[in-house]
Amino acid sequence: MKNQYFQLEFRGQIACLHIYPPEDGGQMLSISEVTEYLATQKLDKYDLRELNAAVINTSEESVVVVGNWDGVPVRESINVKISLDKMKVTCRFYAPSLNGGKVMYAQEIINDLNFRKVRFGLDQNVIADFLRDRKYCTDYVMAVGTAPIHGRDARIEYFFNTNTNLQPKRNEDGSVDYKELNTISHIQAGQLLARLHKEDPGQSGRNVFGEEIKPRTVRTEKLLYGNKISINEDKTEIYSDVTGHANLLNGKVFVSDVFKVPADVDNSVGNIEYDGSVEIVGNVKIGFNIRATGDVIIGGVVENAFVESGGQIIVKQGIHGMHKGVLKASTNVMAKYIENATVIAGGFVEAEAILNSDVSATGEVRVHGRKGLINGGTIRAGRSIETEYAGTEMGTFTTLEVGVDPTKKARYIELSKDVSKRGKDLEDMKVIIDNYAGMLKRGEVLPKDKLLYVQQLAMEYKTKKEELELLRGEMRTIDLEIIASDRSYIAVSRTIYPGVSLAISDLGYNVKEKLNYCKFKKVDGAIGRVPF
Repeated sequence: MKNQYFQLEFRGQIACLHIYPPEDGGQMLSISEVTEYLATQKLDKYDLRELNAAVINTSEESVVVVGNWDGVPVRESINVKISLDKMKVTCRFYAPSLNGGKVMYAQEIINDLNFRKVRFGLDQNVIADFLRDRKYCTDYVMAVGTAPIHGRDARIEYFFNTNTNLQPKRNEDGSVDYKELNTISHIQAGQLLARLHKEDPGQSGRNVFGEEIKPRTVRTEKLLYGNKISINEDKTEIYSDVTGHANLLNGKVFVSDVFKVPADVDNSVGNIEYDGSVEIVGNVKIGFNIRATGDVIIGGVVENAFVESGGQIIVKQGIHGMHKGVLKASTNVMAKYIENATVIAGGFVEAEAILNSDVSATGEVRVHGRKGLINGGTIRAGRSIETEYAGTEMGTFTTLEVGVDPTKKARYIELSKDVSKRGKDLEDMKVIIDNYAGMLKRGEVLPKDKLLYVQQLAMEYKTKKEELELLRGEMRTIDLEIIASDRSYIAVSRTIYPGVSLAISDLGYNVKEKLNYCKFKKVDGAIGRVPF
């Protein structure tokens, strides 16, 4: 196969261009390639239409007058193209003139490439191929760089359930089966918990100029773990020392063995504070406290009691808090019902009913099942609130808030008060400093103790002003998070009643009529209904 190509011939003082047809399916020339070549030879006395017709004619050889000859034969030449990424050099050769034009030799080709700083990946076999069978107007890939071999990020493979957003099993009637929670990762002593697959840094490459191309930076990992866990010699595997539960919190593996109370938590048991998980078969009676670093699982009812967990809290019946009971979990809280209680969850909250309670979740609040009711109190969630009913026909005042982590919203309120007070204190200090500064400007002489007092006050003013700016910066950060909460929503799959107040980040909305199948989001700077 040969591409269509051209060759100069000189007849007296006239330069002619022979255009040879392609053979065996070879490629056609482009008119631009021909004219560019002629320009390099300073040949411009031709009829462009005639030249174009000769190029298009692929069935036979054509000859076109292209200019005047200066008497110097034209050597074989090379056109070198280097890719933008510097990884490939493509050469096209042009035939010498028929009247004594000389051909190039291997070293000339190499020298030409070296002149263009091509020093890596040169393929001697391709040069030999050209010299053996000179095909003109044909691409020869003369040099190819070596691409870098990108490495692999380190990763950690866990051998227990790390999904903190698992939901309990739902029955066909929509109720929640609190006997089949599927949220606890039970483990045995000696069980493999996690394996570190170390990073592969990869291998550098080189472009045709010989410049190093580094592989992308890979991420390293390290196994992080708490007590009651062992690690192997090469620090790539960790094992549990105890039988119990495992969980992953902020990238760190924790295990806890289980303290089991076979009855109620009452006077016979007392308050519980345990480094691990706690399982209560019965109820938690009025006034008792449970604090555990692991999960807390309660088979019965929590009354007016305080329960705090470093993992999740599961109450298979529910909590009747009598306006004083508290459930506080680092991750999730699941209870059949929540009534007259305070619940704080670092993950989600799941219940069949929430009545007259103060509930805060960093993630979602989901209320489904036979009742699927939120009535009374304030419910806050960072991402979303889902319920079947909100409020009642009686118009019980109920507040649903989403769009920012409740802890951050509380922090914002705290910051707002602190910033206001600090700002007033600074104003008072500035008045005193300005008064003394005016006295000094007027040439008044201050006693040594007064002068020292003013200097100390000025330094204190500077420090407190810097502290105030830091607090204002923290407020601005939370402000931006509130503004960016466009994906947060409140969904009521059945009915929402008048008396329910909605808030999405910094926007408010009061429900004034009974509505069905509603989903509320931020829409054009206000709270609006969107398709369910």
